[in-house]
Order: sequence, then structure tokens, then C-alpha cells
Amino acid sequence: MTEAQKSPFGGGAFTPTAEDRRSVEAWFAEYDAHSAKADVERMADMAMFPLNVVTDSADGEGLAAQWTRERFMRTMAGVMGGGGQGDIQMESTRTPHFLTKHLVVVVTDATVTANGEPYGMRYADLLVKADGRWVFQTMVQGGWAEAWKETRQGA
Repeated sequence: MTEAQKSPFGGGAFTPTAEDRRSVEAWFAEYDAHSAKADVERMADMAMFPLNVVTDSADGEGLAAQWTRERFMRTMAGVMGGGGQGDIQMESTRTPHFLTKHLVVVVTDATVTANGEPYGMRYADLLVKADGRWVFQTMVQGGWAEAWKETRQGA
């Protein structure tokens, strides 16, 4: 191992700085702004492909897949309805768990209010720092297996 490489053993837990936390918060603020406009192309620009997606069905059947940029854009456009999904608001509380300075798992607890009806949800994202900027590489959220069933064919 060279001097620049460090063993994953013995390094202890990484403690993020205030700037580390702010950079993740800024990333989500940008992503949320694109999401609010259903701008799936800009959302895709913030990802690292192939993108890992993990979900389950109501009956507990797990599903994991890797999506291309095209698959992400097609699926998200369908889920978001091209911005025509009616009156939707989302409030989120995010808890970042830094594994290293360049890897962070963020758990989000959110309330989505659609046409006056609130829905609670929890999901997680793995963000990776690549080329000096955060990108998301893995999305984990329960309940999407039926909507993402096309994934079973490897799309």
C-alpha cells in the first residue's frame, strides 16, 4: 500500500465537519429544486450510473436492480407525472451518516401531502463524492416493486 492509500481497518469512525454536512445539505437542496419541477434530466445529472435501486413489495418481496440513466429518467418521469401530479408538497428531515469524507448514507423521513392528504415515508440514499462533487449512487425505499416491475427484466 502506498502512503496515499489507507487501510480501511483502524481508521476509526469518520467525524464530518460542519462544511461536510453543509455540502450534503446543499446537494439535497439542489436535487429537491429539480424534483419540485419534475426536471428528471437535471436529477439524472446528479447521479452516478449504473444506479442501484432497492425496494420491496407490499407482500415483502425484495427487489434490487441497476438502472441506466435512460431507465432512471423513464421511471422518474412516470412516477412524477411530468410535473402534472396536482398539489404536492414535501417536508423532509434528513440524517446523514458519514462513512468517510466521500461516502454518506442519508436517511430521510418525509411527509408528502398530495391534494391535502398527508403520507409519511422513509428512504435512504448513498451519496458518493466523485470528481469533487456529490452524486447519488443508490436509492432505497420500500413499496415500489410493483411500479418498478419492469426492472425484473433487467431494464
